Amino acid sequence: MQGKAIIVSAPSGAGKTTIVRRLLKAVPQLDFSVSACSRPKREEETNGKDYYFITAGEFREKIARDEFVEWQEVYPGSYYGTLKSEMDRIWSLGRTPIFDVDVVGAVNLKKYFGDAGLGIFIHPPSVAELENRLRKRGTESDEMLRKRLDKAEYELTFARYFDTVVINDDLEDKCMQVTKLVQDFLLGKD
Repeated sequence: MQGKAIIVSAPSGAGKTTIVRRLLKAVPQLDFSVSACSRPKREEETNGKDYYFITAGEFREKIARDEFVEWQEVYPGSYYGTLKSEMDRIWSLGRTPIFDVDVVGAVNLKKYFGDAGLGIFIHPPSVAELENRLRKRGTESDEMLRKRLDKAEYELTFARYFDTVVINDDLEDKCMQVTKLVQDFLLGKD
């Protein structure tokens, strides 16, 4: 392991991706860590930018060669993970990787990096507010919304494994708070 890492996770709709995008603009030494996956590439996606798209067979070969920092089989034959080569790429540029990952991947990354990784959990103000945010997106059927909320309630139980929990009740304020947390961590401040 060469350097530090920023690990951000949250249930869907908590504001994680928005906060990560803001961090990438506010903290120039950060570089987004692109995950690998075995699912087919969608039309609007770019290999190497959205994900590294590889087959399930290639994924299993990389697992056997210990090429992942962390990985998981989300569904049978559907793998997601973080390649060690991606960390090396970012560190070789003198930058710090930032991860926008699900809670299981985040907990595994935190275990891997230990004190060299800052684990930030973005917590919605409440499950009711999370439901409001997801409904406003207008992208989910009622059945899918229920599944997302059930998953979110499960994911909230992982908050205790993170270095800090940020309750996202005011996006602008929380973006500033997380930016300061990250800058202090990178500078070695407590």
